[in-house]
Amino acid sequence: MPIYEYECSICDFRFERKQKFDEEPVAMCPNCQGKARRVIHSVPIIFKGSGFYITDSRKGSGIESKGSKKELPGKGKQKGKQKGKEAV
Repeated sequence: MPIYEYECSICDFRFERKQKFDEEPVAMCPNCQGKARRVIHSVPIIFKGSGFYITDSRKGSGIESKGSKKELPGKGKQKGKQKGKEAV
């Protein structure tokens, strides 16, 4: 059974109740008999294990791997020709 936290709108008294999911929420403050409302808290998220960072991605999954560099057409040939002409 979950534990729910409530807060009184009149005296700001906070209290907890262990309730089933299908039970009606507590409507009255036990301290001053004022109107109580359920307090909602954000749930922390903890990522464990690999796969949550770009560096953890699998090889070949849309991102080019290190061994598959593509050269632009003509760039490699131009460098080779220039070096050959300079050496002559």
